[in-house]
Amino acid sequence: MTPEQEIKLRTRRSFLALGAGAAGVAGAVALAWNSPMEDEIPGALRSALGFNEKVVRAALFSDTHLAATYPGSAVGRLKKNGDVGIEQPVDAAAWRLVTGGRQISMDEIRQLPRTEETIDFKCVEGWSTITRFAGVRLADFTAKFAPGAERKGYVALETPDHSYYVGLDMPSALHPQTLLAYEMNGAPLNDDHGAPLRLVIPTKYGIKNLKRIGSIEYSNDRPRDYWAEQGYDWYAGL
Repeated sequence: MTPEQEIKLRTRRSFLALGAGAAGVAGAVALAWNSPMEDEIPGALRSALGFNEKVVRAALFSDTHLAATYPGSAVGRLKKNGDVGIEQPVDAAAWRLVTGGRQISMDEIRQLPRTEETIDFKCVEGWSTITRFAGVRLADFTAKFAPGAERKGYVALETPDHSYYVGLDMPSALHPQTLLAYEMNGAPLNDDHGAPLRLVIPTKYGIKNLKRIGSIEYSNDRPRDYWAEQGYDWYAGL
């Protein structure tokens, strides 16, 4: 066999191997996309997201693993970026947060220890803005108004009109940086950003940071989640 013939033979073998590999990848992708759907996403892909969540929760997430914080000079202007559940203004004086059938006023919430943090608010769309929030830790709220609930597995939060809702695993909900915020950048929350009270959870993407909380409920059943039902990751961790 001449050198030229050997090169042609090797080239042909390489091409066939590459084609077989590409076909295998294409077949795997097709199989994944054609698997039964779960919350608007193929079941195989949902399973992969679930596996990623387990790895992150087991290996990376902890109360001592904190999101980065920044000086006040770094604060920017946070976009509204969505109004599901906050289309209409709210009467802050009449607003109540419902938990376990109890209605809790802003005055009661403000009696809890105030916490302030300046964090990088990150959107799943790829942008981020340094923002200062102040409010009370969800862990402190839980201890005061739902004692014992921390032993459950999940927290469900909804807007007053029930049109936007998020689910959190309990460790994320009780993380020391997870706030029920009533101030942003040194001023009371406005309607565009969820007045009078919103969720701020810097260990997750913005889709989990629900504006205008109407209810908080605790359970052992994994809650529904607005964007997970649209095909996004339920955990949405950073």
